[in-house]
Amino acid sequence: MICTLGENEIDEIMEIWLNVNIDAHDFIHKDYWLDHYDVVKKSYIPLAKTYVYKENNEITAFISVLEDSFIGALFVKTDYQGRGIGRKLIDYCKTVYLKMELAVYAENVNAISFYKKCDFKKMIEQNNASSGIKEYIMMWNRRG
Repeated sequence: MICTLGENEIDEIMEIWLNVNIDAHDFIHKDYWLDHYDVVKKSYIPLAKTYVYKENNEITAFISVLEDSFIGALFVKTDYQGRGIGRKLIDYCKTVYLKMELAVYAENVNAISFYKKCDFKKMIEQNNASSGIKEYIMMWNRRG
């Protein structure tokens, strides 16, 4: 079930955010994610429209969209990955937004493959402003 994030669920999604970031980005030291935890929790999440995916009343994944188009976060708990949950969140957002873009680290080949399967196209290659690591800006729009 997909629904909007509740105020009392921020800690739950932040735990997912931290654990999955550390697992998925072994090319970045975990201190980077720990150092950015509070900024994401207190600044980005409150500004974003966040949708959660629940199974048996447990949040297993979430997606956060900033400024009606930028996917700032899409995370699925490690044990639930590969079950189509991320795709369901993307497909849901495709019904809400006319276009979406995101930034993904070039070394995160699994995520890049996933986004390509969701019809996102690589548009820009750049270094991430915060980490300095190469990333791609990928875009999707309803008009193709």
